[in-house]
Amino acid sequence: MDAARIELQTVNRPKRLSSLKFFLRYPIFLLAFGPPVFKSAVGGDTSQAHFDIWNIIQVGWISLVALRAIVRLASAGSVSIPRQARSILKYPILIGILFLISVTYSPGRIISAEYTFLYFLSVICLIEFVSDAYRDPPDWMQCMFQLRQVALVLVAIVLATLPLAPSLVMQQVQGAGIRLLGGMVASMSFYPEIIAIISAYTFLYSLESRVRSAVLFLIGLACSLAAQSRGVEISLFIVLLVLAVGRAKMGRRSSYLLFSGFVAVLLIAGVALAAVGPERMWNAFNRGQDLEGILTASGRTGVWADEIAYCVSHPQGMGYIAGVRTFRRSDYSTNLHAALTNIGGTDSSYIQVLVDGGWLGIAFYLIMITKTIVLGRRFSRERSAATLAPEGLVYHPLRCALFVLMFCLIEGIESPVYVLPLFGSFYSQNIVIAIILGACGTAIAAFRPRYNAIR
Repeated sequence: MDAARIELQTVNRPKRLSSLKFFLRYPIFLLAFGPPVFKSAVGGDTSQAHFDIWNIIQVGWISLVALRAIVRLASAGSVSIPRQARSILKYPILIGILFLISVTYSPGRIISAEYTFLYFLSVICLIEFVSDAYRDPPDWMQCMFQLRQVALVLVAIVLATLPLAPSLVMQQVQGAGIRLLGGMVASMSFYPEIIAIISAYTFLYSLESRVRSAVLFLIGLACSLAAQSRGVEISLFIVLLVLAVGRAKMGRRSSYLLFSGFVAVLLIAGVALAAVGPERMWNAFNRGQDLEGILTASGRTGVWADEIAYCVSHPQGMGYIAGVRTFRRSDYSTNLHAALTNIGGTDSSYIQVLVDGGWLGIAFYLIMITKTIVLGRRFSRERSAATLAPEGLVYHPLRCALFVLMFCLIEGIESPVYVLPLFGSFYSQNIVIAIILGACGTAIAAFRPRYNAIR
């Protein structure tokens, strides 16, 4: 892109809103709450329909937000979304159509139809937000801050629930001790990590008080470690490492700080290793598992192999949500993640999409994610003309959102909650994708002639 030949429009930085006004203006962010559900896992056949007061609250929550989105889309008369974003938003619609088709062969047609309906409600919210943001852009960095605020509230709810009803949010696991997993109240394998990533980014780029960023980062890190999830820890480490290396490339001082921090970590790790002992530290990291348990990802790989083998002979998949629950019915009552979150699924977002929508569904999902990352990267380059008009308007929010999305995609390898409706992680990932598409739309709108000039 030749910035010298592109004339940029003057775009004023949007005014930041109070938290109340922000959530009223952009209620899609309320979906990141989930909302919290204070109940234990439901027993019985989860491939069939069942409901209680908490299901009514959850469905009512998403339905109200979606109804507002429908009304706003109808009153707008036309949906204004840049071509680049439209080419991405068609894929969640196509995936939803596949889920709808799967109702015909699902072992639990009612629950598949119900979840398909909820899925389309989330897609409507996503489209409305991107369209509205293109016409009237928000402060994109505030969007990331509000997402972090939701995560902070949910972590606080988990900690408040701990002394009152510990069985809802924690569990004793052999070899791992007490794990603060959050249950259905709020996943401690997602929200603390969001706090840590956003806070680390704002600290490195001085986007808010560094004291505040550091404190929130430590809170997120401590809560993340309390969950004792090896996959989450590895995913968070990879994201923070990439973030730190990227910041170090921007200047000599940053490089020195990164090198000093790396040396300090090595020294601390060496002292801890000497004090605790290599064997005890290795057992602590592996939660007491043997080598087979580590290599099979706590038994996940065997389940994935069975589900992939099924989809080889049934390329259409098993039927949305209900299919895999029927397939794993015998494992459901003894599955740790099912017991705490009532999933009873695949322990992988990618395998979940495969069994729900077949090979065509996983192809659409991977294309959507890839195109989102490519588009976000295009407008998050430091010297891209689009990120400099106005200065800093989309550069930092885009990069921060991409790091959050990176965590979701890595952790999604071993967790299905990023593609299952009624989970805060599912809506939060959709919100992050909406922020990326919306911020790119703001950058596209800064060019003249219109976005069609960008190829």
